[in-house]
Amino acid sequence: MLSLSRPASTFAKAARVAATLSLGAVMAFAGTVSAFAQSVPVVRDAEIEALVRDYARPIFKAAGLSSSNIQIVLVNDKSFNAFVAGRRLFINTGALMQSETPNEIIGVIAHEAGHLAGGHQDKLREQLDRAKTMAIVASLLGVGAIAAGAATNSKGLAGAGMGLAAGGGEMAQRSLLSYQRGEEITADRSAITYLNATGQSGMGMLKTFQRFQSALSLSGAQIDPYRISHPMPQDRISNLEELVKKSPYRDKTDPPALQQRHDMMRVKIAAYLDGQAAVSRLIRRKLDPLAAKYGEAQVAYLYGNLASSLSQADALIKAQPKNPYFHELRGDILMKANRPKDAATAYAKAVRLDPAKSGILPVSYGQALLAQGTPDSLKKAVAQIESGLARDRENGAAYRYLAQAYGEQGDVAKAELATAEGYFYSGAFRDAKIFAMRAQKSLKRGEPAWLRAQDIINFGPAKSN
Repeated sequence: MLSLSRPASTFAKAARVAATLSLGAVMAFAGTVSAFAQSVPVVRDAEIEALVRDYARPIFKAAGLSSSNIQIVLVNDKSFNAFVAGRRLFINTGALMQSETPNEIIGVIAHEAGHLAGGHQDKLREQLDRAKTMAIVASLLGVGAIAAGAATNSKGLAGAGMGLAAGGGEMAQRSLLSYQRGEEITADRSAITYLNATGQSGMGMLKTFQRFQSALSLSGAQIDPYRISHPMPQDRISNLEELVKKSPYRDKTDPPALQQRHDMMRVKIAAYLDGQAAVSRLIRRKLDPLAAKYGEAQVAYLYGNLASSLSQADALIKAQPKNPYFHELRGDILMKANRPKDAATAYAKAVRLDPAKSGILPVSYGQALLAQGTPDSLKKAVAQIESGLARDRENGAAYRYLAQAYGEQGDVAKAELATAEGYFYSGAFRDAKIFAMRAQKSLKRGEPAWLRAQDIINFGPAKSN
């Protein structure tokens, strides 16, 4: 089931104002990466995350990156954009929705891998420091000229000093933007290298830049190419066109099974984020037939008749019995129909069939067990939710269900610690600290749970939240 997190304001705005006609922004900012990740409007879904990781895995390998050390984060934003921050790759749902083929998104990932492999974030920080130094030096020189002009009663010299101070900031800005444009071109070329190494076409990248160029032309905007951080789309097309055409994989298309999964992802995002009309529009564009049925089942579940949606889910399962996400949909429908015991059976199948071993599905299974409310089901619910958290430690929502399960078992200390964890991973550090201190009062000093509570209490950002 696709779920959303609430963004905090500052960094969420920063993510949204990243240029709509951009690809591969490298974010360099003060503060921890985790604080940034907690502040954007994040989408969580086992199916979509597994698909994007499957897209990324061979690309990361070709780039010499360990996929296990890079987290892919889905951002609820309609613009076609992606960027990296720390060891996280952020991809907007708008990019996933607008891309018609897997190859288009794989090209985006390849570009971002170029930034990660090239260490562009660290280099950008160095350039930022250099730009600041340039601006400061120019400002000091300007102030000196103004002072000299005042001492000699020379208006011309004072005026020149003001111009020097202003021009220094402009020069620093242009230098930084020029550097960023160079890094973007490098990442584009690296992307083609990775695509060739994995036997994939670069046509998806070209299509993406052509989309940007078309949008820019339709907007009628007049842009100074020296005042933007990315090369103009037409320049990027020119730089890559020859490389793509020379590739032996130029005309290679995505496997039908992968295209089917891509279409399923798109209709799911459309159903949850844009509504019935968006799904209908996608289906009219000749999606994979099973993906079209999947979209109809999602719409029926979210907006229609539960009995009808259950029948549609059963038909999907009959077509692909080993698809874990069809069983997950069945579980979602049964939970909405207040049939938690049957939902637990469906979720259990989803967990068993899931090749990606997502931490999200065990939490859904745990929710269904929790809703049953028996001592045995509560015990199983704790085990399932903790299993999910062991795979996905930063799933803030899961801690709420864990806290509820512990609470219903009468284990108040563990319930309060789970609540503290949930607040912590949601970025509410002050509340996390309060509940951690409450939990410690009933925990044995020095035991693992007590020590974890102490870690939360001592966490730095709690002082400034």
